[in-house]
Amino acid sequence: MRWVNRHMRRNDRIVLGSVPVALLALVYLIAAVRRHAADPTDKILPLPDAMVRAMTALVTQPDPLSGQLLFWGDTLASLQRLGLGLGIATAAALLVGLVLGVLPPVRATFGPLVTGIAVIPPIALLPMLFIALGLGETAKVALIVIGIAPVMVRDIAAHVAALPREQIIKAQTLGASSWQIMIRVALPQAMPRLLQAMCLALGPAWVFLISAEAIASDIGLGYRIFLVRRYLAMDVIIPYVAWIALLAIAMDAAFVFLSKRLFPWAHGGGH
Repeated sequence: MRWVNRHMRRNDRIVLGSVPVALLALVYLIAAVRRHAADPTDKILPLPDAMVRAMTALVTQPDPLSGQLLFWGDTLASLQRLGLGLGIATAAALLVGLVLGVLPPVRATFGPLVTGIAVIPPIALLPMLFIALGLGETAKVALIVIGIAPVMVRDIAAHVAALPREQIIKAQTLGASSWQIMIRVALPQAMPRLLQAMCLALGPAWVFLISAEAIASDIGLGYRIFLVRRYLAMDVIIPYVAWIALLAIAMDAAFVFLSKRLFPWAHGGGH
């Protein structure tokens, strides 16, 4: 059987997917052991026990100044910013995307503007945001919104505009107005696409969050990473990066599960 025709079962996919991760961990461990054999004080590739000790202090021991557990405080602060930014961007993408997708005159008027904003590197706007909005939470959330909302709007608008014209004609034949077409025809079919757009926006959203926290913040995962880098504390940086990856994977899996559960017809699971 040709490989293109082979369909993997869930357990097989899990096993095969874990192989590259295990190999990467093994390569790292071998390299770390060799570096520490040559230089026991090496900080570039810390051994697992050093990472465990460093993270145990951040996870279980309160900070002498603030009295809070730094790891959980950083995680909560970052997730709050990310959730708020992603929520605002998603709401804007759904509303604006529906309007642009259903109404051609509006799409012709504002489509180029959305496209222009979408191609601007959001990081280039970071100094402007800090000047205009200050160094507080508003600027950090705004960077996430500006970074992902225009792309999500374009995706939803393009998906809605590509809906079969027959659906629009049939709805009008039954007396539906533009507003009713938007709500009754376009919205249900846009929702699975919206969750897919949220999955695709997770990566950039994390990038913008970490960038904002690294420049102006006193708590957060990105703040902690850039704070300890000056001490070459790779025993903290590597676990933090791994934690961010795990959070992103969990969020992506949650969105996929939610989409399949709420909209099985969009995944070939029924009508």
